Amino acid sequence: MTTIQDVARLAHVSVSSVSNVLNGKTDRMRAETHQRIADAIRKLGYRPNQAARQLKTGRTPIIGLLVPTTANPFFGQLAVAMEVHAQQQHGHRVLLCNTYRDKQQEAAMFDDLLAFGVGAVIVTSSISDERHIEAAIERGLAVVSFDLGLEPGAAAKHDHVLPDNRLAGELAASHLIEHGHTRLAFVMPKGLTYSRRHKIEGFMAAIDRAGPHVSGRVIEGKTASKFGDTELAGLGHELAATIAQMPSRPTGIVTVNDMMAIGLMAGIRRQGLSVPRDISVVGMDDLDISAYTSPPLTSVRMPIADMARTMVDRAILRLKEPSQAGEEIRFTPTLTIRDSVAAPTAASGSAGSAT
Repeated sequence: MTTIQDVARLAHVSVSSVSNVLNGKTDRMRAETHQRIADAIRKLGYRPNQAARQLKTGRTPIIGLLVPTTANPFFGQLAVAMEVHAQQQHGHRVLLCNTYRDKQQEAAMFDDLLAFGVGAVIVTSSISDERHIEAAIERGLAVVSFDLGLEPGAAAKHDHVLPDNRLAGELAASHLIEHGHTRLAFVMPKGLTYSRRHKIEGFMAAIDRAGPHVSGRVIEGKTASKFGDTELAGLGHELAATIAQMPSRPTGIVTVNDMMAIGLMAGIRRQGLSVPRDISVVGMDDLDISAYTSPPLTSVRMPIADMARTMVDRAILRLKEPSQAGEEIRFTPTLTIRDSVAAPTAASGSAGSAT
């Protein structure tokens, strides 16, 4: 059986250096040394005794990741990016849990993670009430929130990492306005999360700047669950029928995310209309699949990899330094232009223009 001493001999380092890599304590280690140890671990197939490590440190080398649901591919892509960085840079694995934006489920999962010796968790919720998070922090859990910023004047008790959702809404609406659209809509499920509210604010801000000849509205669809994360593609498809029959329908639509946009475009085709000839569509998240839809979807790209790395790094930092001051770290989205947006035609926006 391969031992930690075998790894140290192969990498020409001390046992304590190997231990530091296994426990994620690499901030003061030379990159070349870190890589040599990682190579030795892989070559020898070394697997540390996790039970012994937990008895010694009280912690397992695992970061909890709580997401609304992996039915939304955005959270799957986020989890993959986190796991790669956590393993390669800190020697940690990622344990993925679905919470469906339910505060009671989140609180119960905090209890389970603490019981299993997990010391850090990244929470993707967008639920503004963070009292259950603060209670977990008081019990010793290191927490990083994703996609939930601080309200004005609020003190940061832990780290908040998020994209600039207001800018995302502005980018999407501005792109449609630049193509000549004057009747815009923001399409989403019922249920106003922190991030959705900010996307709408940015969307409306771009419309206000454009002048009185441009109008915008929010179109909501009812879902079976409170926030509808698992139903977004189907809801987009369903709402297309409603939008197609509007007497003065929007010619440019922004959706809350790409899954809803994909369903909406399929629904528009089912109504005998065309994207972008009759209705232009902009999504948000820029999922990998968005480049392969018909037509390829224009979408606001969220910097998933950068945000994932930052959240993992901050979680590890808070494990080492629990008293570290909390920060709000915002990332800048960008627009990925494809083929789902064009200038409105003379027939666009008329309920009778279906072919």
